[in-house]
Amino acid sequence: QVQLVESGGGLVQAGGSLNLSCAASARIFNTDNAGWFRQAPGMEREFVAAIDWYGGHREYRDSVKGRFTISKNTRWDTVYLQMTRLTPDDTAVYFCAAGSLPGALTSERPYNYWGQGTQVTVSS
Repeated sequence: QVQLVESGGGLVQAGGSLNLSCAASARIFNTDNAGWFRQAPGMEREFVAAIDWYGGHREYRDSVKGRFTISKNTRWDTVYLQMTRLTPDDTAVYFCAAGSLPGALTSERPYNYWGQGTQVTVSS
């Protein structure tokens, strides 16, 4: 069973930046798609960003375009989410996901591996 472990969350002021990492216990990021999702209190989990297995295609939620960047390092089996110009609306638990099931990268369908999440809190 593949395990995903997120890190890099924390408390930051509005306008600040955070870099999230997602480390896999197996070499999957050169064969599987990867995504970041988030869930705010009382809200459903929502898509944030995704990168395909080849690394040539990226998707972003409209509200994070131009502020967030997803990348990966297959040598280190790690996926990253660089977040800049954070706002209080970005406050949520951020989850890393990986998988190669059929489905749009912006949905949860392709992903069969999920991390436990890391908290991101943006103060105003």
